[in-house]
Formats: sequence, C-alpha cells, structure tokens
Amino acid sequence: MSETPASSPPQPTEIVLDGWGERFLAWLIDFIIVYVVLWAIFTAFAIPIWFDSAPDRWLSRLDGPLGWAVTSLVFFAYWIYFETTTSQSLGKMALKIKTTDLAGNKVDARSAAIQSFGKAFLLPIDVILGWIFTNDRRQRIFSKAGNKIVIRVKSGEQNYRYTKG
Repeated sequence: MSETPASSPPQPTEIVLDGWGERFLAWLIDFIIVYVVLWAIFTAFAIPIWFDSAPDRWLSRLDGPLGWAVTSLVFFAYWIYFETTTSQSLGKMALKIKTTDLAGNKVDARSAAIQSFGKAFLLPIDVILGWIFTNDRRQRIFSKAGNKIVIRVKSGEQNYRYTKG
C-alpha cells in the first residue's frame, strides 16, 4: 500500500495594503486632472458670456455652493466610473495601486458609490475619522462602509493575508 504525502494547506496570497501617502498622491493626480478638464469645459461655455453686457450675472452663479456641488458630482461620477470599470482611477494607475473588495476582487457599483461619496463630498471628515478609527486595513470610514481596500497592484487569486507596505 503506497502512501501519498499529506498535502499542506495552500499558503495565503499576500495582499499589500497601500499607504496613506501614495493614496493622497493618487487623489492629487485625480484632482488636478478633473479640475483641468472642468476648467476647460467651464471656459468653453463662458466664452459667449464674455460678450454679454452683464457677465457677472452668469459667473456669480458658478461660485459658492453651486460650483462646489457641480464639481463634487463630477468627481463622484469620475471615481465610480473608473473604480467599477478598472478598479483604478488615473491617479491610481500612475501609482500602481487599485481599489478592491476585501478578497482582492473587482469593485461593484454600490460599493464604489459608497466609497466615492466620502471621497467626493466629505473627504476631510472621511479621512480624519478613518485615521482615528483606523484598522489594520487602512480604510477611510466610507471605504469601510463599502468593504473596500486600496492595495498595490499585484497578481493573486484567493486565500489572502493582509500586510502593511
């Protein structure tokens, strides 16, 4: 009777969590890209207003809460689109990091919307509370609510172990 050696349990695949500094740089890259595009669009729409006899009546409407709301909605849509299609915004692509669920899988639209809401509308509060109540997964509050993490791009399949990079 031949014996087969007992197989050892599969070793966990290591997921390297990304640090706060790289995530900030990715956000900054996204912020610059989106703001430049928005500025170009607003400028193109403003050209006819330059020839108006009272341009202040139009331009004053883009300041304050309306301008903030429009900008935040654009950021919200930007992050949902990129995180549901590629798991990476342009800033994350540049820094080779991505958003995944806790098992390293692609982000679904609902979870991306939850996470993006905090980033687009409440970022300072989201980050500060994340630092205060942080866990071993370095999540912002809205990332935790959406069960999402930000990791360094690395191939892996299942059976994960979390480490700080």
